[in-house]
Parts: sequence; C-alpha cells; structure tokens
Amino acid sequence: MKIPFIYGKIATGQDFTNRTKETKKLVSNFSSLANTILISPRRWGKSSLVASAAAKALAKDKKLKFCFIDLYNVKSEEEFYQLLSQQVLKVTSGKMEEVLDSARKFLSNFIPKLSFSPDPAQELTVGLNWSDVSKQPDEILDLAESIAKEKKLKIVICIDEFQNIGSFNNPLAFQKKLRAHWQKHQFVSYCLYGSRRHMMMEVFASSSMPFYKFGEIIPLEKITVNDWIPFLKNRFIQTGKQIDNDTATYLAELVECHPYYVQQLAQQSWFRTAKKCSKKIVNEAHDELLRQMSLLFQTHTDELTSSQTNFMKAILEETGQPSSKDNLIKYNLGTSANVIRIKQALLNREILDVQESKIYFMDPVYKSWLKKYYFKISLI
Repeated sequence: MKIPFIYGKIATGQDFTNRTKETKKLVSNFSSLANTILISPRRWGKSSLVASAAAKALAKDKKLKFCFIDLYNVKSEEEFYQLLSQQVLKVTSGKMEEVLDSARKFLSNFIPKLSFSPDPAQELTVGLNWSDVSKQPDEILDLAESIAKEKKLKIVICIDEFQNIGSFNNPLAFQKKLRAHWQKHQFVSYCLYGSRRHMMMEVFASSSMPFYKFGEIIPLEKITVNDWIPFLKNRFIQTGKQIDNDTATYLAELVECHPYYVQQLAQQSWFRTAKKCSKKIVNEAHDELLRQMSLLFQTHTDELTSSQTNFMKAILEETGQPSSKDNLIKYNLGTSANVIRIKQALLNREILDVQESKIYFMDPVYKSWLKKYYFKISLI
C-alpha cells in the first residue's frame, strides 16, 4: 500500500495540498513571463508549489522551458555562473550536439569544459575559467535570453534559496550586475524564492537595494485548517482508513498547520491507524515525533546562551512583554536593550520570527519539545 503522506521531498499530484490561489497566480506569472518573488519560512512547501505551478504552465504552453536552480550549497559567484550556464544549456538542448552548438555559439568568449555522464541527474557539467568569467560575465547572464530568442522559446528561471547570494564576496555589486542584465530580458523571467524572510525582504523590498521592485512579491501563507481537513480525510479514505473532521482539525492545529509537520504527523498517525484515526492516536504519534527530534533539539538548545533560553521561556509562558520590568527580573533578561539584542539573535538563527508585532516560533515541534521536555511547562 502506497504511503499517502509525503514530506521532505517535492510533493506532486495528489500529494500536493491545495494552494489553489497561489498556484493560479504563479501559472499566470509564468505564462506572461512576469518576475516573481516567493517568500516563506523553510518547509512551507515553496519548492512543491513552484514545481506544481510549472507543470500546469507547461501543459498550457509547450514553448515554455523551466530552469530550476538551488543555491543552498552555492557559496560563490563563480559557482553561481557555472550552475546557471549548466542548467540553462541542459533545459534548452535536447541532444549532446545541441549543447555543444549552444555553448560554442552563445559562450564564444569562453572555452567551457563540458563533461557528460550516464547519470540522468548529472548528465552535464560545465567548467568555466574563472579568470575569464570574472572579467566579463555578460554572456552567461544573458545566456538564457540569447538562446530563448534564437530558438523562439520562453524560459522561466526558478532560483531557490536566493538569499544565499548575500554570502558571496561583494554581494551588492553582484546584485547590481544581475539586475542590470535580467531587467532587460524579454524572453526570460525569474522566479526567485527563499526561506529566510527577513533577508529576502531586505533584498527585494528595500528601496536602496538593486532588486527593489524587480517583480511581484508573494508572501506564502500557511495552509488553513479548512484546507487541511479535506486533504487529510481524502488521503485516509484512499487507503481504506478514516479520520473525521474533528480529529483532522486537531492534527493540523497540533503542529500549527505547518505543511511539513502536518504531513509528517499525518503519516505517523496513519501508520498507527487500523481503521479509524483518533485524537489518542494523533497524540501518540506527536509524542513519538518529539522523542525522535529530542537529540537534535537538545543540541540546538545547548548552543544558545542562558539569556536566549530565558527569553524563549518568557515567550512560551505568555506573561506579557519580555521587556516589562517584572519579566526582566523574573527571567533574568538584563535591560530592555539586552532584550532587543536577544530577540535579534534568535531571529537571525531562524528560531523565532516576528509578524504583525507578534513573536512566534518558526518550528512548532521545537516549541512543543521546549514546553514538554526542556522547560516542563504545564500544558493544562
């Protein structure tokens, strides 16, 4: 029997949950070659959403080509150019001969080293002479546009973890370089997405930054409980099991509708269900999830200062503003200025986030673990 819940990899087809409005918007932007910036915390399903929308856009327009690039492990401008040229050549060329022709024609200022592998996932590797590329990267930055114009194609370049360009040497100059070329492209558009919301907003929403107003910014929201209920029920039913509305609601809310964890908790609950899932089963699955993550969470927490853990406890106990006079004393937080520094440190570590002046934990399972095992806060 096929496991009905997917997490930790791209969700497609029936495994992909809702996102009807966002999918429609992305398909429209892809089809019209409008630049898009997609922002949400990690594991909220950005990659699955982009892949799903790309598939729908492709079904409508065979002239479209999608180039997917992940910058998670890309640490330099040189690696970026290699990956960009490699992926563009792959998606716009059907045969090895076409790759060679395109490389010779559109990268004439360089002599790229092309190597081919029988492994479908790594069938093409492009090697570039960095001393040449660093002086004049124009051909690489315009490669997709040149090929699209020549072959009468429309190309959408989708770049995940785009905020990582901030770790490159002289990132501001690099952003200016990208913007100077990409804003002129007529046959290529860009879908840029990342999981570090504050860094992404700084790049795209600050008027002093090169990518200001580069495209439509779409902040990805959580999938609502009302959307999770039919998804969970249908997936249980398709495998001969049941979960009622009340239990499905409880499951989604237990992990604060976090897409990754809803799928993970649903899978663990499904494993434990013979015929009908209950809240008792969901709680058992949730407790097991906390135990599985305990060592990792303990390690992360041990890396924090006592002031930072005290601040987290203040947030969890919901005793009002951590910077109030009483809470500064109760949680040993020092001064109000120190509280600001503590909060910023936890934001930078992606443990906490702030939206509409409210502080919340980005990982709801970590939040539950802190309450139950680390601080032993009463849940009654």
